[in-house]
Amino acid sequence: MAMRPPVGAPTLSRRTRILLVIAGLLVLLLLGGSRLINFYVDWLWFGEVGYRGVFATVLFTQIVQFLVGALLIGGLVALSLWIAYRTRPVFVPVSGPEDPIARYRTVIIQRLRLFGIGIPVVIGVIAGLAAQGDWQTVQQFLNSTRFGIADPEFGIDISFYAFQLPFLRYVLDWMFVAVAIAFVVSLITHYIFGGIRLTGRAGQVSSAARAQLAILAGVFVLLKAAAYYLDRYELLFSNRSPLFTGATYTDLNAVMPAKLILLFISIICAAAFFAAVFRRNLQLPAIATVLLVLSSVLIGAAWPQVLQQFSVAPNAQQREALSIERNIAATRDAFGLNKINEVPYSGVSDATPSQVRAETATMSNIRLLDPAKVERTFTQRQQLRAFYGFPSQLDIDRYEVNGQMQDFIVALRELDTSGLSGNQTEWINQHLVYTHGNGIVTAQANEINAALEDSGGQGGLPVFTSDKPDIPESLRVQEPRTYYGELIDTYSIVGAPDGSAPTEYDTDTERYTYAGRGGVPLDNIVNRLVFALFYGERNILFNSSINENSKIMYVRDPADRVQAVAPWLTLDGDPYPAVVDGRITWIVDGYTTLENYPYANRTPLGESTTDALQPGQGGVRPELDRDVSYLRNSVKATVDAYDGTVTLYAFDESDPVLQTWMKTFPGTVKPASEISPGLRSHFRYPEDQFKVQRELLTRYHVDTPGDFFNNVSFWNVPSDPSPQGTGSGSALPQPPYYILAGTPAQPGSPPSFQLTSALVFQEREFLSAYLSVSSDPDTYGQMTLLRLPDNTTTQGPQLVQSALVSSPEVSEQIGLLSRNGQSTVDYGNLLTLPVAGGLLFVEPVYIERANQEVSYPQLARVLVFYQGRVGFDATLAGALDQVLPGAGAVVPNVPGQQPQAPAQAGTPAAPAAPPGTSNPQVATAAAAIQQAIVDLRAANQTGDFAAQGRALAALDAAVKEFQQANGQAPPASAPPAPGG
Repeated sequence: MAMRPPVGAPTLSRRTRILLVIAGLLVLLLLGGSRLINFYVDWLWFGEVGYRGVFATVLFTQIVQFLVGALLIGGLVALSLWIAYRTRPVFVPVSGPEDPIARYRTVIIQRLRLFGIGIPVVIGVIAGLAAQGDWQTVQQFLNSTRFGIADPEFGIDISFYAFQLPFLRYVLDWMFVAVAIAFVVSLITHYIFGGIRLTGRAGQVSSAARAQLAILAGVFVLLKAAAYYLDRYELLFSNRSPLFTGATYTDLNAVMPAKLILLFISIICAAAFFAAVFRRNLQLPAIATVLLVLSSVLIGAAWPQVLQQFSVAPNAQQREALSIERNIAATRDAFGLNKINEVPYSGVSDATPSQVRAETATMSNIRLLDPAKVERTFTQRQQLRAFYGFPSQLDIDRYEVNGQMQDFIVALRELDTSGLSGNQTEWINQHLVYTHGNGIVTAQANEINAALEDSGGQGGLPVFTSDKPDIPESLRVQEPRTYYGELIDTYSIVGAPDGSAPTEYDTDTERYTYAGRGGVPLDNIVNRLVFALFYGERNILFNSSINENSKIMYVRDPADRVQAVAPWLTLDGDPYPAVVDGRITWIVDGYTTLENYPYANRTPLGESTTDALQPGQGGVRPELDRDVSYLRNSVKATVDAYDGTVTLYAFDESDPVLQTWMKTFPGTVKPASEISPGLRSHFRYPEDQFKVQRELLTRYHVDTPGDFFNNVSFWNVPSDPSPQGTGSGSALPQPPYYILAGTPAQPGSPPSFQLTSALVFQEREFLSAYLSVSSDPDTYGQMTLLRLPDNTTTQGPQLVQSALVSSPEVSEQIGLLSRNGQSTVDYGNLLTLPVAGGLLFVEPVYIERANQEVSYPQLARVLVFYQGRVGFDATLAGALDQVLPGAGAVVPNVPGQQPQAPAQAGTPAAPAAPPGTSNPQVATAAAAIQQAIVDLRAANQTGDFAAQGRALAALDAAVKEFQQANGQAPPASAPPAPGG
């Protein structure tokens, strides 16, 4: 029995159509209203910072991708539906009155226009939304820049793999999706309209259905042939070998030829499908499909496995030598490891104590303050108000003081709205009154106010430069107010009518009105309404304090601001503030990365940047949760802490990836020539890049493929020996440390600001190397690797820490410091310092009152390890005196003085009477000073705090007598203990 499908369909009434339109508009408003508001808020913000071109470029690219994706998928679906419907059988046999397909067919025909247009539109919109996400791949393809380096296998420029191959794969994947969806839609349509019938023993397929499906299947197989062609190039990123990234011997000699064979087989199979258009049966395409599947299994999978197991595996070292050699060269090039100055270093010194102490560039700049430990000290001593705060981990930078470079612990006193309480949390106070932080706090990293026992237990504290009456010129700030920082997580509304009284809190006695250019104007009802909806806060719309001069500040974290204007950058995890030409400026390091650099090692960013200070469990930033095979610190970005101005500087102008993005967003990145000397002097070598490089260097310091394959020469990054509150060690890597010290292996060099890390042998805790990189403007980025002999027994950080804490004197004194649990002992960073051919280890020890909310760490002792000797004292000078006895030493600064050279480290030098003098008062005073020094040394060795206090008081009195006897004006008070 056959029936003619009904023609036409009843139309909707006018009322029904109106209701459907209204319902559709409401749905669009509910779904798209928030998107429109977000769009307008972003548009205003990009206009504020002057990067609206970035927003427009990204938006335009996404719109084009949406349209292309929607038209490609939706258009192909519409075409497939139209062809399938137009070629349907005129008479459709039915199996009976209860045929379920007949019901669907009738519904579709009654709503033919709805289904014929609605299905392609819905599928097209979904495809368009999915297609717009990968805008960076498209822009890199359109603006690609040549590297000038060819890959070792095909001889093609690296830009093909970096910019063009990802785009070709992206387009090919979408073509696969389009053809697959069209095939499924065609198959279902032909089945519904009778072109494909499953009744009978073998079923039946109409010639029109067979032709359409065969053509789509043939196109799909042709796309597969193109995929095999691209697969050959992607073998250069192969991860077949667990030892290295890149094409292995099996890939080159089995997989790559197999891809070519499968390419030709795919073309033959596609021809078989096209031939089915003219043949009544599907035997030929079925045979072609079986051939393609069998070929893929036998040639594409089985043959490489056979070659790997029976030829490569037994001779892997020889077979993989070429690939390993390529991998080493590519990895060093991609991660900047090909210009390291490697210097042999014994690690064991035969220098005398005097020669060691003569290396003043290092010895006089040993850092006592650990920026990861003193945040609560900064908070308690410099917070001023509960709504101010400091980041949990402070930063370290350097400044010129009296013609000498000094390193400082730096932190902004930022607004922390979590500290607001009571009436302060009301909307007006939270958003219109408490709007900004106040000032930058600095403390010289190698000095404290006094030894812990001095000043009634108030020793061991930083000496805050901001508290001094004579702040160095390099640290003077013209505008101390900070509206942009890491702790400010909410919006503020600033600005007041001309001539009106200020309303923003500045001090307890003064108010302030913001006068900078930061913020989006709220000078019209549209903006106020939009932000009221955006934040769900009606006060923005109705508050009378908001006027024509008001502006709203949002996106206030420096890293977030830089990421928004440069979405193509991967940012370092530690933005840091600096005083640059009198202004507080945030400096943010930006990286350009690639996922596919031929033969370069694929490195997980999140794992490589994890250490004891940046643990990775659940805390890895989303942008770091990926693998990269190329990394460059190509951009230095700044954010003004007062007005939020974002500036991008091209730091590595030779980077092809940066050049590609500069073509994409012209005018957004300033050339390196515009970096001021003041700004350049505060650039630091970024930590995340250094962590990645040192992790790779543990393997890629090896030059020969044989040694790399055997991995007996590999190193490790040492685990952190002194985690929070213990000395037992940690499984996480030891962080790298910024220090001000002499250039390694260059005795007599001036101090330079460096980022450093120790390295140890694999599965051994002996030191294998010491890596440092300069941050000074003239030598920025120069890496030095001090390489110790392979048979060395120089102790690494873990062994040194064990030697320090297991020393009987140290363990006894640590027990006394804890005061039966009344105080907690916390070990600071263990610094490794190359001096005079040997290695000096220095570790500060802090104590803190237990179970006290207002307690904070104070420097209690300094641990020193050198050539197997342990020093432990309340001052650095005293600890150095124990490991380097019997010679003068240049010790860290005493507050308010320049570094001096006392005759005996650990205590002040005893002045001698002038030659030929007969003044008995001078001789008596000199003898009293000498006796006080002896008593002080004895007290230091026994740990008798009361005796130390008496000895220091006697020393103070004796110094005054000596100066009076010589006709000198006595000081107001005795100087703090050396090293304090």
